[in-house]
Amino acid sequence: MRIAVVGSGSWGTALAATLGDAGHETSLWGRDAAAMADIGARRENQRYLPGRLLAPAIRATADLAAAVADSVVVVLALPSAAVRSLCQRLVPQLAPGAVIVCAAKGLEDETRLTMDAVVSAVLPALPVVLLSGPTFAVEVARGLPAAVVVASRDLGAAATAQRAFATDRLRAYTTEDVVGVAIGGALKNVIAIAAGCSDGLGFGNNARAALITRGLHEMGRLAERRGGNPLTLSGLAGLGDLVLTCTSDLSRNRKVGLALAAGESLPAITNRLGQVAEGVGTARIAEALAAEVGIEMPITSQVAAVLAGTRTPREAVADLLSRESRPERV
Repeated sequence: MRIAVVGSGSWGTALAATLGDAGHETSLWGRDAAAMADIGARRENQRYLPGRLLAPAIRATADLAAAVADSVVVVLALPSAAVRSLCQRLVPQLAPGAVIVCAAKGLEDETRLTMDAVVSAVLPALPVVLLSGPTFAVEVARGLPAAVVVASRDLGAAATAQRAFATDRLRAYTTEDVVGVAIGGALKNVIAIAAGCSDGLGFGNNARAALITRGLHEMGRLAERRGGNPLTLSGLAGLGDLVLTCTSDLSRNRKVGLALAAGESLPAITNRLGQVAEGVGTARIAEALAAEVGIEMPITSQVAAVLAGTRTPREAVADLLSRESRPERV
């Protein structure tokens, strides 16, 4: 297939490298012309994915029209906040019938829309697929075994994405539950911040396991209220991604929680990371969305308060533990 990957961060580069190795005619687009020229010359993204050489056939470019021209699949590997504006730029550039695969995990700030809804609002004539699951860019780039899920209401588009991403090291599953996959991908980052705070405070494995379990419940509750299937959250886009993000030292969102627990300011943390930790923006949006649909999401609310500076991590834990006792509902 002819495939364009829009976004040259670590995840976009890893996906482009994987697609190129699989034999697809692949373009990698980034907005910085000098950086893309350097990637093309070195065959390596030294800033975001050093050491991973790109196949000679992968074309790195800052020309968006050239990158997506005649592409059967266009992959959006961007921060969630950039998805709408980039899609607006793509409107006159895309081939008819191109499949849009969105690999961003988050919620749009002003509208509280999931990423598939954002893409569909701008590109209503094209099929949209969400790509999610427990995947760190550096491990996918190294060819370590992994599994993803591709979600779309268009079964043909889901099958196209599945064929594109399936390799001997990457297994792709399909689902029609776009809402469940979108909510899982967005909310797991928020729970990972909570897990990082807990670990940073030295609360141990029991506390982390409790946060993961009750966080999964929050994710499923919101997905169901938004029309998704809560069972989807037991799969790759829910439990799989949640466990990975809450437990690994590679997780940017967990790093945010660890640093908050150590007393570091949020601006200093985000500046040091150098890449977007999606949970930082998603926590506040998800809290507002929960209020809008009439459900409680206590872990999410406490993370939002910590990020806003109205609670310390230790105070947030105390608030969670002091909630009224109740039966467990799963």
